[in-house]
Amino acid sequence: MPAMSTVTKAVIPAAGRGTRFLPVTKSLPKEMLPVVDKPSIQYVVEEAVEAGLTDILIITARGKHAIEDHFDQNVDLELFLEQRDKHSQLPALRALDDMANIHYIRQSEQLGLGHAVGMAREHVGDEPFAVLLGDDIMVDDAKLLSSMLEAHDREQASVLALLEVTLAEIVSLGCAEIDLLGDSIARVRSVVEKPKAEEAPSNLAVIGRYVFTPEIFEALDRIEPGVGGELQLTDAIALVLRSSPVFGRIFTEGRYDIGKKLGFLQANIELALARPDVGPELTAYLRTLVQTRGIA
Repeated sequence: MPAMSTVTKAVIPAAGRGTRFLPVTKSLPKEMLPVVDKPSIQYVVEEAVEAGLTDILIITARGKHAIEDHFDQNVDLELFLEQRDKHSQLPALRALDDMANIHYIRQSEQLGLGHAVGMAREHVGDEPFAVLLGDDIMVDDAKLLSSMLEAHDREQASVLALLEVTLAEIVSLGCAEIDLLGDSIARVRSVVEKPKAEEAPSNLAVIGRYVFTPEIFEALDRIEPGVGGELQLTDAIALVLRSSPVFGRIFTEGRYDIGKKLGFLQANIELALARPDVGPELTAYLRTLVQTRGIA
């Protein structure tokens, strides 16, 4: 178990349209797309809980009721499983009911990530909080998030997750310029959203995990629509940097970018391979597939 942090609340924006996965996301929230046998958002909630964050606010939108249903108790289903002697499946279902204290608020217009995070203001109040993006699932026993919470408690400042990427990738991500303080901790000097490759201050991307002090809300109130005509969270972080320190926690592994089709497929394959119930058969299948198709 991680050391107890002063941070107790997590915010999970889940209001995006999921256009990269149309047509399936026409009727199914992208956060409910399965990674092996769990919806992707469950991985994110489990990560928050493992890091000690059990007060969770999920920002939803119209047509996202399946998310609320998933984390709600389904008495009829539990009774059905009991009557059919499928007791082995009950613990996982009942664990969902007691996993965390989950709240929901609807974002009526998708005006950007900055707008979504700003909607958490009333729930968060004047406390620090974590933000976990659903497009990035971390399979690392919450080590990254826990270390970010520790850094926040030590520095009393906001902390960003940073990952080294290629310049071809940085153009679609937030980018941080840093002063390295240790092997994996840095002082953030500047941030920019989706820079041109030739103008990127580094190849360190801001990746889907944040710990914020409440001053982020004042910055969100001041920003104007930026890249893509949306209220960018990165622009608010840049404003915070003008008056307060912001730190970065550099990590190297455990992340799957399931907001992209390739990343989604990689997560399903790699996490399935690690499962004792399906891993051995999937391994054998993949070996046969490689041999029969002559894949080098």
